Amino acid sequence: MERTLSIIKPDAVAKNVVGKILTRFEDAGLRVATTKKIQLSQADAEAFYAVHKERGFFADLVSFMISGPVVVSVLEGENAMAKNRELMGATNPKDAVAGTIRADFADSIDANAVHGSDSLENAEIEINFFFAQREIF
Repeated sequence: MERTLSIIKPDAVAKNVVGKILTRFEDAGLRVATTKKIQLSQADAEAFYAVHKERGFFADLVSFMISGPVVVSVLEGENAMAKNRELMGATNPKDAVAGTIRADFADSIDANAVHGSDSLENAEIEINFFFAQREIF
């Protein structure tokens, strides 16, 4: 049983599609072990995306992620990380397969609706960034 982190980004929250996205996870056999809606501070976003600090898009990414609330969730299930990444689709929604979250709800490579952990190691780090173990059921 794997766990992975999902973030529904400010653009998707603003479009009021949180329930539709969470339903896609559940319909695909993933269980929402915990979820919460939060507003990231600049320090939160900078810390979470620190791995990208030296990249040219870092400042824009941080600004976007603090532009509105996000919904963070821990998804659990067999092959949870890979399944979540398949459900999300390609980072650029123009390249995303029809029926994926990004194809259906994202506007651009920057406002791409969702984030998902890219490895089991990062999933554990990302989950611990947002949640205490007592919050995960």
